[in-house]
Amino acid sequence: MFYREAGQFKTNYRADMAVFPISQDRIGIAIILIVAFGVIPFTASDFMLHAIMIPFLIFSLATIGLNILTGYTGLLSLGTGAFMGVGAYSCYKLATNFPEVHIIIWIVVSGFFSAAVGILFGLPSLRIKGFYLAVATLAAQFFLSWCFIRIPWLVNYNVSNAIEVQRRSLFGIPVTGPEAQPVTRYLIVLSIVVVMTWLASNLVRGRIGRMWMAVRDMDIAAELMGIRLLNTKLLAFAVSSFYCGVAGAMLVFLYYGSAEATAFSINQSFAILSMVIIGGLGSLVGSFMGAALIFTLPILLPQLMGSLGLPIQSATAEHITFMVVGALIVFFLIVEPHGLARLWQIAKQKLRVWPYPY
Repeated sequence: MFYREAGQFKTNYRADMAVFPISQDRIGIAIILIVAFGVIPFTASDFMLHAIMIPFLIFSLATIGLNILTGYTGLLSLGTGAFMGVGAYSCYKLATNFPEVHIIIWIVVSGFFSAAVGILFGLPSLRIKGFYLAVATLAAQFFLSWCFIRIPWLVNYNVSNAIEVQRRSLFGIPVTGPEAQPVTRYLIVLSIVVVMTWLASNLVRGRIGRMWMAVRDMDIAAELMGIRLLNTKLLAFAVSSFYCGVAGAMLVFLYYGSAEATAFSINQSFAILSMVIIGGLGSLVGSFMGAALIFTLPILLPQLMGSLGLPIQSATAEHITFMVVGALIVFFLIVEPHGLARLWQIAKQKLRVWPYPY
């Protein structure tokens, strides 16, 4: 097939890649993985690994989970923080009741408990959508937050009402607890995020992903085409909640070390929703971009202002971050609804030299 202009043939992923190979993207991903696995662990400081890289990867995974639901299926959710909490508390109960099983297994398994809760609160999505569905997921956020605080069984009747992570080892190397080194926890988080991102990439580019996008674009037409709306929407809720649950478990066991119910408040849900909007709806790359921008901004802002001779306090940096994030959300909603991912795509199209066959 001959073509003179760049474009995508929206048939299926295999056909797209056969007609329109994008080797540059694959090379770029390979370089990123080599740097992430082979350079950063040996060159980055413990502060960078613990305070920047680990939470960035965890929030990127949670953003991917919300993006599957909101960006690819068009279902707005304000309960992401609560679904992350379900994963964290489930992992804590499993780890304390079955200490002989390794904690990494329970981190992944905890996502299934979050998926079950997501399906339960996703049932109204067949009858309601838009603002009303957002209110329903907001109710899930408040209800689950109440459960985290008022049900002491979830924390094994701990008087502090908090999750306390104990020491767990892998081949004699501590992976959780105060003795775990940042580089060890970073490699575990990175491995889980890479595998789950690869699974999400194949999922959204396959038949299921096209069903989600059909429901997002026009659910009535999708139903007339034979797509079962309830099954498709519940599957989106399940997959989204699974990713958020795994991210919540990693947030506590591989980053915080201990956490209270306030770690999964409504503020967490709004923060991840902001990452999706700024990064780009319906884009896995945008999920990483949005998480990188919003999470690293309050960390880098004081250093940037200090280098300019304008030192600011951490509280002032937090207030400036809120204003900048709010302005960016308004900007992207008006100017470029597809966020940073779309800007990155435009830049690649401008810089790439296409191999036109003649």
